[in-house]
Amino acid sequence: MIDKSTGGRRGASESASANGTADCLLADLNGVLRGKRIDAAAIAKVRERGLNLPISVFGSDITGKTVEQTRLGYLSGDKDGVCRPVDADPVPVPWAATPTVQMLLSMYLLDGSPFWGDPRHALARVIGRFDELGLRPVVALETEFYLIDPKLDEHGRPALVCNPVTGRTQRETQVYSIQEIDDFAPIFDAIAAAAAAQGLPADAAVAEYAPGQFEVNLRHVDNPLLACDQLVLLRRLIRGVARQHGLDATFMAKPFAGLAGSGLHAHVSLVDANNANVCAGDGDFGESPLLRHCVAGLLETMTECTLLFAPHANSYRRLQPGSFAPTAIAWGVNNRTAAIRIPAGRGSAMRLEHRLGGADANPYFLLAAVLAGMHRGITQALHAPAPIEDNAYGQDLTAIRSDWYGAIANYRRSGLLADYLGPQMHKLFGIVKQAEFDQFHAQIQPLEYQWYLRG
Repeated sequence: MIDKSTGGRRGASESASANGTADCLLADLNGVLRGKRIDAAAIAKVRERGLNLPISVFGSDITGKTVEQTRLGYLSGDKDGVCRPVDADPVPVPWAATPTVQMLLSMYLLDGSPFWGDPRHALARVIGRFDELGLRPVVALETEFYLIDPKLDEHGRPALVCNPVTGRTQRETQVYSIQEIDDFAPIFDAIAAAAAAQGLPADAAVAEYAPGQFEVNLRHVDNPLLACDQLVLLRRLIRGVARQHGLDATFMAKPFAGLAGSGLHAHVSLVDANNANVCAGDGDFGESPLLRHCVAGLLETMTECTLLFAPHANSYRRLQPGSFAPTAIAWGVNNRTAAIRIPAGRGSAMRLEHRLGGADANPYFLLAAVLAGMHRGITQALHAPAPIEDNAYGQDLTAIRSDWYGAIANYRRSGLLADYLGPQMHKLFGIVKQAEFDQFHAQIQPLEYQWYLRG
């Protein structure tokens, strides 16, 4: 049985071959793809019956260990759920060494109901609120990442990538450099070819604000679930192609202390039953009152939603002044220093860009939080303050929570997120993040020995 919630794919023109192996993939709470590798001949059985996997997959922390406080592991018997393909047909994995196809799955309980711990279903729950308003979100996601040397140093730290043309380690920032793209052309050509083979609408590739940092954009779609499906598969694709070319790719929010972090930005507009963009209007910059309500809702809910945009300890290292990552709860028109940006463009192009998310965020949770804020702004008719002008970093504005512990606490107190995500999912994610924090905080870092051992 195929999961119908995305409206179907979207992409590959022919069914993939039944030869070789098939990777059956499931995105967990952290957006990590887990699952099974099966014989491709068994795909028909997965389509018909689904694939059983333990629901404890959604109780896993970032290391893959089941957090037993979730009660999804042995405390409840480590039960199975049934995972159904999101799409009818598998797609090829061009970077694999042997014939391989892949399928993205979503989990259901044995009675056929959506499993409440699957982030994909949490996003679907929020989308349903817009269905009730007769509105449909249109979404485009942009992800930044670093190409890095696959060998880590003796301390486990990554190294900047070596330019394949010059043979030198990349150390200069060449933002928007076409030469930078040209130097890595074999990789980006392979990314484009693999995306086409998988039906992923990868659009522009951009050299970003650090050596070896790039951005790949996905074209807008009127289905947020589909946008997130494409993003998690694009991450896998980029990593796979990078390894094929002797490199690695990381979506860590801040892999290098002195360089720019990597973000996951969401461009969102809303259309009605006639496909008219209801964010466009007669405002000062071509906006509608509804768009201002959306902005107000996003600003009001940003503090309690920050954990969904910045889910890890490292995420908060990205949120620094002067880094093109936001540090204040503010919005602006054509202003990349603001957390909520209204890009240049009117009419059908009118939209908002949410810039707080790190490249390490789970896209299903990120979009669920963005859409929840927008929905609250609309339904409560909230009013946005005046947009900021010029540099947000130099103004006296309410700061975005910049520590992981505080973000976890704000998230766990949020009645709004319990409402939009569902109380069980809200509790589950909070338990996992608290367990990760406790485990992380219990470790003694090398710098502590340097500073305090002989103090």
